[in-house]
Amino acid sequence: MRRSALLVGALAALAFACGPGGNREHGDLAPAPREAVTPQVLDARWEQAVAAFRNGKWNDATKLFQHVQRELPPGDPRVAKAHFFLGNALLARSENLDAVREFRRVSDESPNDPLAPDALLRVGDAYADLWKGPELDPTYGQTALAAYQELVSRYPGTPAATRADERIKDLQEMFAVKEYKAALYYLRYKAYDSAILYLKDLVATYPRAAVAPEALIRLVGAYRKLGYQEDIKETCGYIRRFHPDAPGIREACPGDSTASS
Repeated sequence: MRRSALLVGALAALAFACGPGGNREHGDLAPAPREAVTPQVLDARWEQAVAAFRNGKWNDATKLFQHVQRELPPGDPRVAKAHFFLGNALLARSENLDAVREFRRVSDESPNDPLAPDALLRVGDAYADLWKGPELDPTYGQTALAAYQELVSRYPGTPAATRADERIKDLQEMFAVKEYKAALYYLRYKAYDSAILYLKDLVATYPRAAVAPEALIRLVGAYRKLGYQEDIKETCGYIRRFHPDAPGIREACPGDSTASS
């Protein structure tokens, strides 16, 4: 029975392949040639797509630019613009990863296009938007940071690179807060050595972060719990030199004394 069923299936498949619409020998399965689009029609469709974008009709803009992309001839200066417009429309629809692919096509396939720096900036923005907070997995934040740093390296001095520098500072603040929260977790459970590792890394990696002075005060407290007198003295000296107005410095580092409290 099984062999008979297989035979019937094979004969049916053969009949389908050789029947109307299935004869490969005569090219019946060849795709229909794409309808030629005149420059005038292409210009009209381009304007329609741009108008949808400017009016905030993101769904329409997405579909129109996807369609126009398939019709633009190689070398057309609008190719990079189409990817850029489409990326922004997708980003507005919260389709960040799809948006990244469009922005990347601008920066990677048309690196000399005037839009390339801005496209890389948007790559970073799309990833940064996906990192919702310091307490969450930082993978998207790290990827955003890499994109911003790539922009600064590839297109130094551009307005986009200047904006990337500011966004890098914002991300570094978030990374510093993440390190600080991890340290607080270990301090809560009296795992002072682990907390010290996080606090020292925070101060070394993000010395200008807003949370750095507070991290230093916490570091002194952890050293005191473990009786690390030399480390207390050194850290208090650092705080007095670089963060003399840090809240809690008098309690953490009273006078010139480093004796345990």
